[in-house]
Parts: sequence; C-alpha cells; structure tokens
Amino acid sequence: MTISSALPTQSASATELAGLDRKFLVHPHQRMDRNDRVVIVRGDGALVWDAAGNELIDATGGGNWLSQVGHGRRELADAAAEQIATLEYYTGFFDYSNDKAIELAYRLNQLSPEGIDRVFLTSGGSDSVESAIKSARLYHNRRGEPDRTWILARHFGYHGASYGSGTATGFEMMQTYVGPNLPNVEKLSPVWPYHHEMYGGGDVTDALIAELEATIERIGAGNIAAMIGEPVMAGGGVHEPPADYWPRVREVLSRNGILLIADEVVTGFGRTGSWFDSAPRGMQPDMITIAKGLTSGYIPMGGLLMSDAIAEVVTSNEGFFHGYTYAGHPVAAAVALANLEIIEKENLVSRALTVGEWFKSSLAPAIDLPQVGDVRVVGATVGIELVVSKETKQPMGIPIVAEGVADAVRREHNVIVRPYGNVIVMSPPLVIGEDQVRRTAEATIEVLSRLGADGQVAPR
Repeated sequence: MTISSALPTQSASATELAGLDRKFLVHPHQRMDRNDRVVIVRGDGALVWDAAGNELIDATGGGNWLSQVGHGRRELADAAAEQIATLEYYTGFFDYSNDKAIELAYRLNQLSPEGIDRVFLTSGGSDSVESAIKSARLYHNRRGEPDRTWILARHFGYHGASYGSGTATGFEMMQTYVGPNLPNVEKLSPVWPYHHEMYGGGDVTDALIAELEATIERIGAGNIAAMIGEPVMAGGGVHEPPADYWPRVREVLSRNGILLIADEVVTGFGRTGSWFDSAPRGMQPDMITIAKGLTSGYIPMGGLLMSDAIAEVVTSNEGFFHGYTYAGHPVAAAVALANLEIIEKENLVSRALTVGEWFKSSLAPAIDLPQVGDVRVVGATVGIELVVSKETKQPMGIPIVAEGVADAVRREHNVIVRPYGNVIVMSPPLVIGEDQVRRTAEATIEVLSRLGADGQVAPR
C-alpha cells in the first residue's frame, strides 16, 4: 500500500470531490438511490458555498438544526486556537477536571431552568440521551426500586441513533434490521394538533393524557423509570403541543414517581425563542439533554443537565460508572463558552422570535397552495406539511416527494431546505437576515406552486 504525501482533495474539482466522496465516505442516512453530492467548502453567516463556487442560503442550520451564531465566526476559531495552544485535552474521568469544563458547567447552571443544577458533559446529542436513560434507571435502582426500567417515548420523536437513544427514537427505520433493540421502551402517540382527527375528534391533550395514564396502568407505575420528549417535536414535523399538554404530563408523571427528560438537543439555546424551551412550556423536567446549539456546531459537544437530587444518587455508592473519552473536552468547552457569549451579546434568543415573524409573513401565501396542508413556525423553526388533499390531510409520498421539493429549491434557487418525511423543515442560523428569509420563502413557494397531487414537481 502506497500512502500519498498530498491529499487528492487539495486541488480537486467539485466533480472530483464528489467522486472521492462516493468512493470513500459512508454518510448518515445514506441511500443507494441518492448518488448526487453537495460538497460544502465555506460558510459565512447564513450563507455557504459549495465546491463549484455556488453561493447558497443555509436555511437548515448546517443541515441539522444548529449553527445558532452563523458560519465563519472568527471569535469561535480564536477560542479554539487559544485553548489548543494552552491545553488541548485532559480527561474528565475520576477526580480530574479542567478550568473550561468547570466554567461551562457554571454557565449552564445559570442559564438552565430552576431545579436543574448539575451538568454531565458528553460528545453529542445521542450520548446525552444515552446518559439520561442510564441515569434514570440507575437513580431508581439505587433508591430501592430496581424494577423501574421502562422508558416512555413517543412515535416520531427523535432522540438519537445510538443503542438506547436510537430505540427511544420514534422512527421505525432507526430500529429496523438492527435488533434486538433496547428492551422496555414504550412509544406513545405523537403530539400532532394539525391531525386532531387521529385523537377521536375530541380535545388533543385529553386524548393524549388518557393514553399516558392507560399505558402507565398497563405497564405498572412501579416499573417505569422515565418519559422522554422534545418540548416541540422537531424531526417529527415541527409540531408545537397545546399549552396544557406538558403541565398535565408533568402532573401525571409526578403522581406516579416517573422522571421527565426534556430532549432540548434541537430546542435549546435560542432555537425557539428561549434559552430552554422546556421552561415556558411548563415541563419542569428532572433532566435535560443538550447538544447542537451548545457550540453552534463548531465542535462536537453535548450534555445532560440534571437536578441535584438525581446527581447525588447516581454518583453515590460505587459511583457513576459511565462516561465518554471527550466528556468535558477543554477545547469544546472553550468554544461553547464563546458561543454562549455571542448568543447573549447579540440577543439571538429574542432574535429567533423576530426570524419567526419574518417567516410567518413571507410564508403566508404558501397555505393557499393545494398541496400545502399546514405551515408551522415556532421561533426560528419551520415545518411545511405536504398533503395529497387538504380535505383528507393524506400525506404525500414519503420521503421521495419532500426530497424532490428540497432538491428543486436548492438546484433552481440556491436555497437549502431539508426534507423530513412529507414535511419541509427550516432551522436557519439565528443571524439570518430578513432578505434571506424572504428569498428562502419565495424560493420554496415557487417550487411548491408547481407540486402536483401526484407528488411531481412540474418543470419551470
């Protein structure tokens, strides 16, 4: 085997890069029928450039619901460089720590909802959820209730792709052909107010609470450790729950001694207009999982926030025999601190609400299009649900149709939106400008105006 001294990508064309990608890389969520490659090489604010030199509006937050402070922030590059030159890594295991991890834990404590006091740092969102599931089970076991192992999740909730988090995720493809999966995980109905008919035509929250109580009775309250849920279902289609949903869920869980885990990997750090979305929704969680916006994606990092009561139990006796090599990584922590400073200094949490208003206004005409069933905007997050018929609300073919729309928006208008089943989602950097929001909306509406009931986008 000969090892080249120069990487072939250093002077490669866009076509050559795509070929090298197909030859060597395996992508998350890759399918064999998707052979195109969009190679992004540079970013600035809410704009990115591909290897062919095309400028594109990134209406997806780096493609994955993040990039709160935008692309190309010199402050974050400087924070990483300074920390690397000072201390690039040291373990956070056992008695060891580093100053940046301590500073970050203190900062998160100041920002988090009341009752959330302690921080366990991870490498990303899936790790955070994995840690939450373990912590919930360990907490009950050490308090003398070892039978409390069941985790309640929801269909179409997204919680990660590792063993435990992937089982809690409510998309069947995450568990198909890779079982046996984590035992003792039960899925509840999603909170989809737009599809209120699926709850028997009555009050949405009443139906969901009745289902929750029946599930607890069937499994047995003494067998259930925790319930996990996103304050707003993101990957499930950007669905905002009724105002009384989470307070009533909290009451039922508390009455039955069941912990509540708020998955804020997407909603945290300003995405929906608050530092943590669980607080204004009345969740009062026992644990919160975080990632994405913690560093705006500049470096991988996540965390599990928990109450003092839970932290004291999981670290008691033999201790918390769990952790990741990069937990509390000093460079990641330094970048996170600089990122949180930018979010606060530039008022990006409140700006998310402004971005949302821009989207509501500019996307208003979309609801009149025949294949658009619903347009949902929660802070700087958008879901446009595509249907065969407004009357039946039958979803368009999944996922080919939404992919076709997203592909056309990018190819024809140089705007990146993301398909999620039969929903087009947007979650741009919070620094996106009003004109960029307008251009994104106009591009999406133009393509959707050519979308037929058969799922095909007619030529321009």
